[in-house]
Amino acid sequence: MSLHIELADHVDRNFGEHLPRPIEHKQDALIVHLDNGVTLTVRYAANDAYSLRWTCGDLELGIDTAPLHRELATFPNHLHDGNGQARPDPLTRPELAPAENISLLIHALLADPSLGLG
Repeated sequence: MSLHIELADHVDRNFGEHLPRPIEHKQDALIVHLDNGVTLTVRYAANDAYSLRWTCGDLELGIDTAPLHRELATFPNHLHDGNGQARPDPLTRPELAPAENISLLIHALLADPSLGLG
């Protein structure tokens, strides 16, 4: 079973009550719609190589592991805030299982899609 299919099953099982419609399966991504207006795009190339992007209204944020921001304490993980600035990633860790990272993120997005960055 592919990682994206495993992740979709995990999200369905653990967050199904917050999914107003089925998870969309794209060639290299999952599109998850949450009941608070968040649309999350999940791309996992490997357990430690991922891109998690979401929108909610005009808000656009994302977390990824592209090794670009060595100055950040969470390198290679980083968060792109609503202004496009790279910040330390407050949630995910490459050493965690993908399902754990997705769960951490979805819980946080359900509480506050801006992750407190307004």
